[in-house]
Amino acid sequence: MLTQKAKYAIKAITYLAQKGELTKTQEISEGAMIPRKFLESILLELKSRQLVGSHQGAAGGYFLLKNPSEISLADMHRMFEGPIALLYCASLNFYQPCTDCADVENCKLKLALINVRTKTLEAMEGITIDQLINAGD
Repeated sequence: MLTQKAKYAIKAITYLAQKGELTKTQEISEGAMIPRKFLESILLELKSRQLVGSHQGAAGGYFLLKNPSEISLADMHRMFEGPIALLYCASLNFYQPCTDCADVENCKLKLALINVRTKTLEAMEGITIDQLINAGD
């Protein structure tokens, strides 16, 4: 399940992608229905991860640094939620062996969750911000 922070981050990126230009924080907040204080911290995190850029001052705002077709739901999930896998032992990027497993390589739960992770990852990588914007068109 996505946290509210991850959901707001996706909404903010989607809003910026739709605008396609420098956009003020207040406009993003109102247009994407994200509380301004929460949005400000999300935008700073997106900026530190080089997904958005900003210009300061009265005419300032935020803009996307990457093409919306290059940002997947998997990218956003990993950024704000961490692993796609339900357990670290089934994760590609955050792997950690379980300390309570007698046979890590043949663990039935791990093997099942690797299958879940693989299918979830395929689905999430196949959905980009651009596709979210154009869904139903």
